[in-house]
Amino acid sequence: MAYDEHLADRVRQQFGQRHIRFAEKRMMGGLCFMVDDKMCLGISDERLMVRTDPAEYPRLLTEPGATEMDFTGRPMRGFLFIAPEAIDEDDDLGTWVQRCLDYNPRAPRSRKRRSAA
Repeated sequence: MAYDEHLADRVRQQFGQRHIRFAEKRMMGGLCFMVDDKMCLGISDERLMVRTDPAEYPRLLTEPGATEMDFTGRPMRGFLFIAPEAIDEDDDLGTWVQRCLDYNPRAPRSRKRRSAA
């Protein structure tokens, strides 16, 4: 699955403006931005994938353009898709980027998979 390279550039600019160190990783059919070795946010097709505080999840679902992130047949609590029209403006994109960055220090790390020996 492809991702919107223009949106990726805009996200890179948002991180750069905040002087945030990040890494990029292709995963979940798109591009993920990793901060402190944790998925912070990503891009799938033209949508932004955001990782936010699960306690804020119900409220954030009411934001314009926000929908449940569902890859497996059931929603992933704390993860949302944000529609392209909801992040057309840099300020709107910046709000979502900042929400992800605010949650990132508390976000659990994924468990490393051990290879079979």
